[in-house]
Amino acid sequence: MKDDNSLLSLHITCPWGIEALLAEEVVELGGEIQKTTVAGLHALADRATAYRICLWSRLANRVILTLGRETNCEAPASIVEAVRGLPWARVLKPGQTLAVDFHGQSPAIRHTRFGAQVVKDGVVDALRAAGWERPDIAPRDADVRLFAHLHKGQLLVGIDLVGASLHQRGYRRDSGHAPLKENLAAALLMRADWPARARRGEPLVDPMCGAGTLLIEAAMMAADMAPQLNRERFAFETLADFDVEAWHVLQREVQARANVGRRRARSSLFGLDQSPQAISAARSNAMRAGIPALITLAGGSVKALECPAEIRAEEGRAGLVMTNPPYGERLGELPELVALYSDLGERMRRQFPGWQLALFTGNPDLGHRLGLRAHKQYAFKNGPLDCKLLLIDIAAQEVPVEEREPARSAPRESVLSEGAQMFANRLQKNRKRLNKWLKQSGESCYRLYDADMPEYALAIDVYGHQVHVQEYAAPKSIDPGKAQRRLMDALSAIPVALDVRPEQIHYKQRERQSGKAQYRKQGDSGDRFVVTEGRAKLWVNLKDYLDTGLFLDHRPVRRLLAEKAGGKRFLNLFCYTGTATVQAALGGAGDSVSVDLSNTYLEWAKDNFLLNKLDPGRHRVVRDDCLRWLETAGGEFDLIFMDPPTFSNSKRMEGTLDIQRDHARLIELAMARLAPAGELIFSNNQQRFSLDASLASRYRVEEITAQTYDPDFTRRANLHHCFRIRHAG
Repeated sequence: MKDDNSLLSLHITCPWGIEALLAEEVVELGGEIQKTTVAGLHALADRATAYRICLWSRLANRVILTLGRETNCEAPASIVEAVRGLPWARVLKPGQTLAVDFHGQSPAIRHTRFGAQVVKDGVVDALRAAGWERPDIAPRDADVRLFAHLHKGQLLVGIDLVGASLHQRGYRRDSGHAPLKENLAAALLMRADWPARARRGEPLVDPMCGAGTLLIEAAMMAADMAPQLNRERFAFETLADFDVEAWHVLQREVQARANVGRRRARSSLFGLDQSPQAISAARSNAMRAGIPALITLAGGSVKALECPAEIRAEEGRAGLVMTNPPYGERLGELPELVALYSDLGERMRRQFPGWQLALFTGNPDLGHRLGLRAHKQYAFKNGPLDCKLLLIDIAAQEVPVEEREPARSAPRESVLSEGAQMFANRLQKNRKRLNKWLKQSGESCYRLYDADMPEYALAIDVYGHQVHVQEYAAPKSIDPGKAQRRLMDALSAIPVALDVRPEQIHYKQRERQSGKAQYRKQGDSGDRFVVTEGRAKLWVNLKDYLDTGLFLDHRPVRRLLAEKAGGKRFLNLFCYTGTATVQAALGGAGDSVSVDLSNTYLEWAKDNFLLNKLDPGRHRVVRDDCLRWLETAGGEFDLIFMDPPTFSNSKRMEGTLDIQRDHARLIELAMARLAPAGELIFSNNQQRFSLDASLASRYRVEEITAQTYDPDFTRRANLHHCFRIRHAG
């Protein structure tokens, strides 16, 4: 700490990737840069300039008054000694409560809470040595927040001049879904040259504005409003060396500039969002920020996006479209997002020729769906996500003016890339091939595509008006970038080829499952619906689980069971959601038992039974390990269906169930429960499965795999194997 006429040493932090922008800003505000670091910089400034930076920085997270930088601070004792020697009594006041924010570690300090405790001990020692009473620690509402950063034995210690992160402007209480932090939004606007555009009076449109953060930050820039204009308290006001006169001068200046700036702002700002809740949040946030008159907000979707009429009326006036669309942190969002980005690109070309698009995305492959080429890209972090800001010039003469009349123009058919069009053609060809069978069978759930073209490694199933897409894990030899682009092509082709909306497409990644992974939920939508299969009505859920509740390839097996079940006692082992039991019961089974270890699937089975009005007294479900149940259960059954998983945990079999290794034992136990004239239908999905030859010497075994494939699965003859097994004699 130096005297009042000397410069203060500041450590200013910011989000990763905007250090250079922050340095320019600090210099413009009067600071002198000493050094830039990762996610921050070191600067010198007089006291009034330090206050100005706290008020006006749009990019900083924290402004730390550096009291000391020490080396050789690995051990707690050396840290206490270094902190004890700093001039705390010159900057703090007696009776103030303190908190310590500690960052970093050393071999001896592995936890931030312990590091904060060590720093606090040094401060307390220094103050007590000065004759002060021991200060109170208030982690949440301290008068002063201390800052300490330890890296490779180098310790920086100081005081947070604001007391909270500067990204918190105070206007955003209604944050909406996954909002941008305010200082990141400001950095994006600066990279898109918005301050200069605002001085020229250019308009700005955000077609997916969410809670309005980009618009509000843009409006505050256009109106020359300090980002901390409405902050009620700065920590530097409580310090012993606080310069009241300099602070009052800055406060008068900031209010005067805001009053003038709001009147002189020339830019029109427009925000749209299809969510009424988002628009309401944006409106409330703009009101708290003090700039509601500068922003026009309205509901609307990207697909119907228009250039605002008041801008369109001014021929030749162009501006900036800037937005932060969703980018698919959750896999199931991808089909809708592919269409969203494609629609955005189309509306840009049609409605905003001559403008610039600034699009912030964490998924560059989605960015390719715009059909527009970025002339410049900037890397950022949005939390833990690697993101890019794409700057794209929209060609000025690409669409004739008369075709830019959205209210009167006909809907545009989707334009597909060459790869997407090829994929769409294949889907339409497959559907044409299946049409006759579908009409004859009446089936509404079927497989349309199953990696027919190796470069598009997908399985596509139709469930009525919904489409279920599973991506097979690509081999390591396939370039991940190419695989991702092909996936995007396929997802853009499906709505066109099948005449469905993007929200009717449900996407998942399919990988080999082990342990209990097949039971793990992937979502919590609870969004299920009823499909029909023959006489049965069945619940399916295309969102929340890896499987949907209905194994489509086993449709012929369930049909066979229905044909054989009349008047018989039926046992369904590894019953899953009970679909085979439903078909057997509707086929006339006198009673049934369905066994599975999963509570989730047994509840699902009960719902299927209820949906088909099956008597629970005659059709029971049992939660148990099927192997254990077979070893301990009594009674006989006339018809048994067993469809075990390829691999699963089982305490009874060396910790796992491996169907190739263990199927003979399972079949023997099942045959012990089979009536003399009964039949066991045994099925499994291991592609290279081979039935134990010894079984044929003890039982009458007939492979019926070829009979258990309908036309939609004939391309994958090894998808499952099925056997009819009866007692000998």
